[in-house]
Amino acid sequence: MASWTRACAATDIELDDMIRFDHGSQTFVVVRSPEDEFFAIDGICSHEHVHLCSGLVMDGAVECPKHSATFDYRTGEATRAPACINLKIWPVKVDGGQVYIEI
Repeated sequence: MASWTRACAATDIELDDMIRFDHGSQTFVVVRSPEDEFFAIDGICSHEHVHLCSGLVMDGAVECPKHSATFDYRTGEATRAPACINLKIWPVKVDGGQVYIEI
C-alpha cells in the first residue's frame, strides 16, 4: 500500500531545479517548476540507467547528463532521443513546508 514519504523541505529546491531522493532501492528526482509547483519522477534515465539529478531542468523537462535525452517532468514522457521509454511519475504534496511523495 502506498504512503506519503517525506522527500525534502520545499526550500531545499530552487525554482526550476531538482533534487535527488532515495527511498529503499528506488531513486527519484523532485522538481520545483518556475511556477513553484513540485513534481516527482523516477530518478534514473530509462536509456542508460544514469542518475538524472546530475542533469539539467529546463523548459518543463529534465535532461539526462549522459546523452541529453529529455523527460517531461509533469508526465514522465520521454521527449528526446535516445530515450524512448517514459518514466513513472509519482504524486506529490507539500504540507507544512515539506515535500512528500506517495510511494
